[in-house]
Amino acid sequence: MLVKSEAIVLHAFKYGETRLIVDVFTRQSGRLSFITSMPKTAKGRLKKQYFQPLTLLEVEYDHHPKVQLQKMRDARLLSPYMSIPFEPTKLSIALFIAEFLYHALKGEQQNAPLFDYVRYSVEWLDGCTAAAANFHLVFLIHMSRFLGFYPNVEERGERREERGARNEERGTRSEERFFDLREGRFCATAPLHRDFLVPEDASKMAVLMRMDYPTMHLFRMSHDDRRRLLDTAVLYYRLHLPDFPELKSLAVLEEMYNTI
Repeated sequence: MLVKSEAIVLHAFKYGETRLIVDVFTRQSGRLSFITSMPKTAKGRLKKQYFQPLTLLEVEYDHHPKVQLQKMRDARLLSPYMSIPFEPTKLSIALFIAEFLYHALKGEQQNAPLFDYVRYSVEWLDGCTAAAANFHLVFLIHMSRFLGFYPNVEERGERREERGARNEERGTRSEERFFDLREGRFCATAPLHRDFLVPEDASKMAVLMRMDYPTMHLFRMSHDDRRRLLDTAVLYYRLHLPDFPELKSLAVLEEMYNTI
């Protein structure tokens, strides 16, 4: 079946002398892998520069659901980036996001709201002129909503008013809650396993959940706080997605913390 779709490039690597294997996330078909032949002249329709990480494309392909490597008929740039390739901090963030998506979206079927969220996010990053040091944190925490494990701000089995009355009665503030990373919820007492945040770190998670792209520059964080939140967010995904690996670009991004 011939399909035309918006697509986000996740990863590409050379296969043989003239071909590439390209992993993309499409709006119409979800995650797909393509094998493409690179032309030897500049007149070819498929150009190698189209397949850099996070490039936004419009692609045309013959979709065969049972075939592992699809054939791409055509591709064109959908929305060229104006700043990401030329600003080291944005580029480091983009490469981290691309590697993260490559692993987080394995096996992901058609999910148009998720695609739209990713596209909006990277286009926002490209166009923003304010500080973007918290961008990747906001991106990760809100993307979990589309994958089904966004943190629950309420404690299990309690309505907001019930929790407030109980906390008032015993003098416990909401900032004194723990956060259970396995269950994705705040709780009054520490879980019986090791995957949880103590109240000091749980309160930072609650602050992160209140951020969005237009307002994130208003939330002041130290480099150490930002690094710890990023490690926590990656761990959160590793607990909820099977076989989610260590990210190689994480160390590179953390090196940039002193400059963003």
